[in-house]
Amino acid sequence: MFGRWLGNRGQAGGRAGAFAGFQVPRNAGVLNCRVLDPVNEPVQQAEFVVTDSAGRKVTGGETDPFGSVLATVPAGDYRLAITAEGFTPFHGAVTVTEGAHATLGDVTLQVAQPPQLPDPGDWDIEPNHSQIGFTARHIGMARIHGRFNTFAGAVRIADRMEDSAMHVIIDAASIDTNVQMRDDHLRSSDFLDVGRYPTLEFYSERFVHRGGSRWGVTGALTLHGVSRTVTLDTQYLGIGNGLEGETRAACRATTELHREDFTLTWQTMLARGIAVVGPSIVIDLDIQIVPKG
Repeated sequence: MFGRWLGNRGQAGGRAGAFAGFQVPRNAGVLNCRVLDPVNEPVQQAEFVVTDSAGRKVTGGETDPFGSVLATVPAGDYRLAITAEGFTPFHGAVTVTEGAHATLGDVTLQVAQPPQLPDPGDWDIEPNHSQIGFTARHIGMARIHGRFNTFAGAVRIADRMEDSAMHVIIDAASIDTNVQMRDDHLRSSDFLDVGRYPTLEFYSERFVHRGGSRWGVTGALTLHGVSRTVTLDTQYLGIGNGLEGETRAACRATTELHREDFTLTWQTMLARGIAVVGPSIVIDLDIQIVPKG
């Protein structure tokens, strides 16, 4: 019973009844800890993963509003990994014995140093190490993955990162899902209509820091002759050097587009009213930039 494993602390606060009747399987035990920030405030929605001695994931999840991790696992030796945006990851070892409670107590996460930002100036998207991909729902259950093979873009990094700007142009005809018949249909007037609208363009001059390595990049996306405001949920990955010693910066970004917002309304229905193409498309970007010239 939890009351015994927690040293009957719940009885003093009148909380023992919360676990009344809770049974732990045979050959299992409980592990827990509380995740705190450097000023002893709980870290909510920190991700945790419990792995066994062979490195296989046993369980995982997120901390609750009080920063608590609580898991029932078979008796054995485990590694607990905890990660949260803006903090240095934690890794700890714990042994869980049958019918017992193993705790790591309070785990304090240290604030991580944010990655170095690119130097102010003009940067180009390097297409050989970048990708603009998308995922669409198909016949109500499967997912179709594709990409655009031809694109170009530039980023102007300002002295203050929030004042930066970027411009990306995508060749609509370069859409590629690895199925020629499907790609031809996507290029037709039913979808992208590349004869009338040969490019997709995204222009942004609003970079908002969301904490840690997270940024929101908001701008105007022009697709199929329609412009809409779109925000890219962006994770900045930092600066490194390529094989020839050149400076590179990298990020990942994602957003979700609704087809009707861009008048991409072609649809056909299968039996039982199932749509062939889903109403939204998820865009995923992996981008590397290099100093212009």
